[in-house]
Amino acid sequence: MEHTIKEGLQRTSAKVVADEDTAARYGSGLVEVLATPAMIGLMENAAMSAVQPHLPPGCATVGTAVCVTHVKATPVGMRVWGDATLVKVDGRRLLFEVAARDEQGEIGRGTHERCVVDTAKFMQKFGGVA
Repeated sequence: MEHTIKEGLQRTSAKVVADEDTAARYGSGLVEVLATPAMIGLMENAAMSAVQPHLPPGCATVGTAVCVTHVKATPVGMRVWGDATLVKVDGRRLLFEVAARDEQGEIGRGTHERCVVDTAKFMQKFGGVA
């Protein structure tokens, strides 16, 4: 499964923080602000979206590691962005620098790793269907 993914690919994902994105709804906290898992999901979506158009047919990427800090709370109703830049390609392993920001500035930063997989083979391992 060869791919032509090159370092430097970038993408941004955006959304407005909704009730379902809060720590209280995720069960990761008791407050009505953007949950860390929701912030990470936005970062992962940006990384996945950056490389998906460059993959061979039948392939996808799966997240394998996340190391981020979440340094500032974002209330419901505020717009947030997740940014991803591909900084290293090592065969099927892809390393991204990721960041998140809201209307007032940076709220998180770190790294995210993804792996290129053949979707059908990946799903067969778990008895699923691609």
